[in-house]
Amino acid sequence: MIIKETLANGVRAIIEQVPHVRSVSIGIWVGTGSRDERAEVSGVAHFIEHLLFKGTAKRSAKEIAEVLEAVGGQLNAFTSKEYTCYHAKVLDEHVDLAMDVLTDIFFHSRLAAEDMECERRVILEEIKMYEDTPDEVVHDLLAETIWAGNSLGRSILGSVESITAMTPEMLRNHLETEYCADRVVVAVAGAVDPSRVLAVIRDAFAGMPARSPQCTRVLPEVTGATIFQYKDVEQVQLCLGAPGLPHEHKDIYALHVLNNVMGGGASSRLFQKIREERGMAYSVYSFHSAFSDVGLFGVYAGTSPAFVHDVFGLIIEEMVRIRHDGITAGELKRTQDQIKGSMYLGLESINSRMTRLGKGEICFQRYVPPEEIIEKIYQVTLDDVLQVARSLWVPERFTLSLVASADPGLNRLESMHKLGL
Repeated sequence: MIIKETLANGVRAIIEQVPHVRSVSIGIWVGTGSRDERAEVSGVAHFIEHLLFKGTAKRSAKEIAEVLEAVGGQLNAFTSKEYTCYHAKVLDEHVDLAMDVLTDIFFHSRLAAEDMECERRVILEEIKMYEDTPDEVVHDLLAETIWAGNSLGRSILGSVESITAMTPEMLRNHLETEYCADRVVVAVAGAVDPSRVLAVIRDAFAGMPARSPQCTRVLPEVTGATIFQYKDVEQVQLCLGAPGLPHEHKDIYALHVLNNVMGGGASSRLFQKIREERGMAYSVYSFHSAFSDVGLFGVYAGTSPAFVHDVFGLIIEEMVRIRHDGITAGELKRTQDQIKGSMYLGLESINSRMTRLGKGEICFQRYVPPEEIIEKIYQVTLDDVLQVARSLWVPERFTLSLVASADPGLNRLESMHKLGL
């Protein structure tokens, strides 16, 4: 049973009662992320997410960390390009405690200057950690290049310069202007009494002011380019990116099928041809990131310098083959069944159920039943997949990012993807 209520100020509560479990997952979702930052405060959304755990009027940072762990629960948060989520998971008998902790940090965090200095150092260490992870760097490099000059292309963490320059006033201003009531979704899934949880949500969120957000999202222009970054690493990390599709595009389900066939799992074309048949990479896959008005399709591989041209050639070869001939009926059916099975298996996780509720409201302004998604996946035809491959895989709009210890032959790689398609 799923119940939804919108408060007078625009805060949305959506609750799924799952009586056969003992757990409850709660998420406070805010429809703002790194994309909604001005350039001079890059990383502020992520900084706020960290700082909300550093203490409130009635709990210290240590007490916030201990209170749910003491009853076997979990408390965490994350920031993405377009939304932020503060979430907890507990046994059903501790749902009131979890709601109290989440609303406490959400509304009553101290945002003290001394806490900010400590957390600034933590985030700078987090940036260093990511910089020491080349497969993360190459993905950030791809986004920065394909969406050059747009906030969507900037790192969620911000830069060393922007984090170092961040002030308490910047944090408070962003929090006050971007955490608007009509951007907030409280999603709850598990063994709960919906009427009781709704009463708690009304009491906690009814007074949240409704404001207009400060930043307006700008549609990024896709730029085709090749970018190389030197790092002292053993492998060449490469990402080939192309325009994707936004959440609600009519062809999004065909693209999901295309992505799965191309590099979505161990049975995919790329995994089989590059890893299983030739042993040229440990990790190789394709991916698609959908946003409110744009998307990104990409292929990643990490391989030895000696194999980089062969691996890249095999990627291009598969893209050419699909763009010319499409996929087979067997691949379509297998992928449809795979997506169906994966979705329904995921629903056995209370965290996944809560995430579906929250993301559905943030991205689509409604709960999207899994049956609706499965129906649309099975409506995808071979021609749908062929047409979406031909419309998106245009060489002039490709961006190639590489991280390696030496030039892996950029000119040759560029000519391969420009001539190959």
